[in-house]
Order: sequence, then C-alpha cells, then structure tokens
Amino acid sequence: MNTTIIKTGILLATGLLLFSCNDSFLERYPIDELSNGTFWKTENELAVYNNSIYNLTREDEKTAVLLGHASAFNSTHTSYQYNDEYTDNLAPIHSRHDRYKTVRAGLHIAEGNPQRQGYQDWELLRAINVGLDNMATSPVEEQIKNKYIGEARMFRAWFYYDKVSKFGDVQWVDHEIATNEDDILYGARDSREFVMAKVLEDINFAVENLPTSWGDKLSPGRLDRWDALALKSRLCLFEGTWRKYHGGSDATMWIQEAADASKELIDNGGYSLYTTGDPSMDYNATHRVLKDLTGNPEIIHWIKYETGVRNNNIMKYFLYYSGGMTKDAIDDYLADDGLPISLSDRDIENTKIEDVFVNRDPRLRQTVMHPQDRDVYEYNMSLKLTYPIITGMPGMKSDEASTTGYHIIKAYNRAAHLGQNQAETPGIVFRLGEIYLNYAEAMAELGTITLADLDLTINKLRDRVGMPHLTLNPPMDPKYASDGVSSLIVEIRRERRIELFSEGFRYDDIRRWKQGKKLENKTYGMLWDDAAIARYKGASVKATILDGKPYIDVYKGTPFENPLFDESKHYLWPIPLNYIGKNPNLGQNPGWSQ
Repeated sequence: MNTTIIKTGILLATGLLLFSCNDSFLERYPIDELSNGTFWKTENELAVYNNSIYNLTREDEKTAVLLGHASAFNSTHTSYQYNDEYTDNLAPIHSRHDRYKTVRAGLHIAEGNPQRQGYQDWELLRAINVGLDNMATSPVEEQIKNKYIGEARMFRAWFYYDKVSKFGDVQWVDHEIATNEDDILYGARDSREFVMAKVLEDINFAVENLPTSWGDKLSPGRLDRWDALALKSRLCLFEGTWRKYHGGSDATMWIQEAADASKELIDNGGYSLYTTGDPSMDYNATHRVLKDLTGNPEIIHWIKYETGVRNNNIMKYFLYYSGGMTKDAIDDYLADDGLPISLSDRDIENTKIEDVFVNRDPRLRQTVMHPQDRDVYEYNMSLKLTYPIITGMPGMKSDEASTTGYHIIKAYNRAAHLGQNQAETPGIVFRLGEIYLNYAEAMAELGTITLADLDLTINKLRDRVGMPHLTLNPPMDPKYASDGVSSLIVEIRRERRIELFSEGFRYDDIRRWKQGKKLENKTYGMLWDDAAIARYKGASVKATILDGKPYIDVYKGTPFENPLFDESKHYLWPIPLNYIGKNPNLGQNPGWSQ
C-alpha cells in the first residue's frame, strides 16, 4: 500500500481510537462520540477511514486479507510464499517453520490460542463494520459513497472467505456489536452456507460499485473493480469445488460465478501475460523484480515495500527456510513434449541434478536453480560455493542449505538485499496467470470447456515457456488415475501446481479438491546414490529406497517422517480452546477434542 495511505491510516486509527481491541471481537470499545459525530461528512473522510482498514491488513501474521510478506524479522515465518510448506511442494526444517511442518504431518492440535492467520483478527472485522455502519448514514452522494462501501465490503468478503476456508462455520457479524447483544457475543456459529451467501452479496456489491480506476495514478493504489473480480474468481472457485467434492448445495452456481468473474476480468480488464519472447526467462521474471511492479501488464494487484515505510527479508528467508522443492513436485513437471514423464518418450533422467532439467517444462529451470545458473541469478554470491548445497555440508549453516537439493530460484533477486530485514521484495496479490487457471478449471468442472477456453488461458501460459498446448482429451497420468476426475481436470490441476508454485495456493487446492491423502506421501529429495554422496561431502541426510533407488528422505527419524491426514478432521482447522472457553456455544470442528 502506498506511503500516503499507510501514514494517513495510522493517524486515523490513533485519532479515533477505533482499533484498540484485544484478540477477541467479543469485547466492544467505545468510539469517541465527538469525533465520530463530526466525521463521515465528505468523500475524503470516507477514503481516510478506509485507509485505516488497509493499515490493519498489514498485520500479515494475523490476517490473510491482502496477504503479502510480513514486515522485517516477521518475514522469517509469515508470507504467502510459505503456505506451500503446508503441502507436498516444500520441505522446511527450520524451527521457525514448525507450524507448517506440523500441519503438513497432521500433528497439529486444538490449542489454547489461535495460530498465525487463524481464528483471530476480529478487530479487523469490527473496523470494517464500524465504517459500514457510519457510511450507510453519511450524507455523501450515493454513487460516491457506494465506492467506499464497496471497498469495505470487499474487505469483509475477504475476511470471511479466509475464515470459512479454514474453519467452516463461523459467526456472521455485519455491524458493530453492542454490549447487550448476547445472541452474538455468546451465540453459536452460523452455517458455512449462510455465511458464504453473505460473502457473495458483499463481493457482488463491490464488483458493482468499485471504480475500474480510482484516478489517482498511484501504484499499487486502492482496490478496484478488477481486484474485486479477481477475489470473486478465487473465492467462488474455492467454495464451488469444496461443495462439489465435500458435499453442499449450489456447487454449480458457485463454480459458474467463478467462471463468469474470471471471464469478465480476462475480456475487459486490459491485463496480459508478461512476456519478452524469451521462454527461458519470462516465467519467473515478474517474481524476480526488485521492488516495483508498476506497469507490469500481468499484475492485477500487488503490495509495495519501500525503505522507511515497510520492509521485509522474504527473499533470503524463503530461499533458506523453505528447504527446497520436493521430489514429488519435481516429478509433476511435464516432459517438453507435453506428456507426463511416465508417458513420454523423451529421455528423462535423474542420475544427477543437471539431468533433472533436460527435456522438461522450462518452468522447472526457472523455479529450481540449475547449477550452471548460479552466475545468471548471482545466487548468494558472498559464498564462494558450488550449488546445490545439501544440509550438513561443512561451512554452511543448516538454514542456508537445501533439505532436498532443489534450491528455489523463482523469486530470487540479489539486488533486493539492502541489509538485514531491509529488502523491498513486492508481494503479488492477484496476477492474470491465476485468473486464467481459475477460468479453465471452472469451465472444466462445469463440463462446458472448449478448446477455445484452453487457448484463451492455459495454452497462453504454455506459449510463454514454449510448451505444447493442452488438448481436451490428454492421456491419463497413472500417478493420478485414482483421483476420480477426468484426465483434463488432472492436467489443469497439474498446471496450477506448476504455474503457481510457491505462491500459496497448493494447500487450499488440495483441501477443496478433497485430496488430503496426498499429504500422506513422504517428503523426498534428490537421488542419493554413491555419486551424490561423493559429490556432496559431509551432507547429513538420510535416504530411503524408492522404486529401487535411494532418495533423500527429509524427515526420516523425526516426528514428521510419516505424515497423517485424517479425512474426518484435517480439512478444517480446530477452533482455539480459549475462544470456546469464552463462548462454549461456538462448539468444536469435527474430530477435534475440546
């Protein structure tokens, strides 16, 4: 968010004393009556109030609304890039990432307090509702007022979408709570379907009333109509496919809403894929910029970090703390003939790391570092070492090596190192690549997809990297033959995993598809034969024989070695016990003890 918005939001939040709540929305704090009574009279005042909501969303450790990278040191543990660590994509070992490893292994419990981005941040909702209550009676002209109401309702839709995606049923609150409203303060949770119907009302109002541009020429600026369509595309696809695979009413309606929102954004938003015509570099170019995504035609919304305002160190922390890509993810990259590696006639080898990239989708080499590309990316140039570096090798800290041998290069930019916790790596909130994938998946789930739909979306992503086009009837990859979906949906899901790797989508995708059992697959790394042992002297890894060959077994001998996924409980997170203690009527999610 730009500097003016941030600073003004801080001043307003302080001046009106609106946001001094504790961790629970159940305690109401009064608004200064004099300030509140003289506010809300002009468009500028409505804008300034909403600025304070933007400011609250900067607390990435608490909320996933407008999620980017947490500021400064907290970017060691909070960023959308880390969310893939909940899944079979990444293999972290650093203690600061125990939360990700614990959830990945099915070892999390119903704890007393909420975890990061969990069942908390109700003060954000309260701030939104205070604004909406007052804007409703503001004398500002209706058409102008509705822009700011739409902005606030988009934030509320986002807040509840995040809560429902993690906890299912939650309490719906659409106004500032009075101290005598015991039916809300101590009431039960509302049903998922009721809450999501309200979310759809909110996001539709935002789409209908937000401007296509605020006309302030700021980048990234305020959320606009295109951002609302992007959020609608994302949340409707999640909810529709969740209901299709988990059970629930109106699944088709939700999926159609996702398709319609995606199509409108694709057709009318004016966005296009970033490309220079270089298939070997264009895929990861957007993710490797130093700090400014202004003018990038693919970016719908992003978060700006700049010295003196808000910084992070996500590039360093992610590269080191994420552990590296897993073998399972590596194996999902197609051969360069467009076929799964098990079906391709291409020579696909895994005898040493350099072989992994041969005859493969070029996105693999733009996501994982090929040893020959160290100088291209100026990767960690202060260390005169040859990569990959494996955990335990002499002279390396454990958090500077890779647990799998597959170092992530996708977002690396050496120039972003401006000093410890002083980096300016931007956060990508919405990009066109995701919308392409949302549309293709929605149309496939509806059973109405055409070749023209694929050419409009996934095949453009493939054109950027010089990969063959996806067709309507691809061969079934034996790896996914038991998933219970068509070969086309298998390939669309694969495309999401590849294109959106380390952008935070994999965990939600696995859950909404009801494919949680995939998280029971053990976490392997690179081939660990005699040649690897000799090449990576001193590495302290353990290996397991898989298909007759030894591979690094990242968590062998640890509590995370054999992950579990309980179908009866792990699709949702537990309600924190402290919240149930305050309000027993909340109840607990299925399978979690109180």
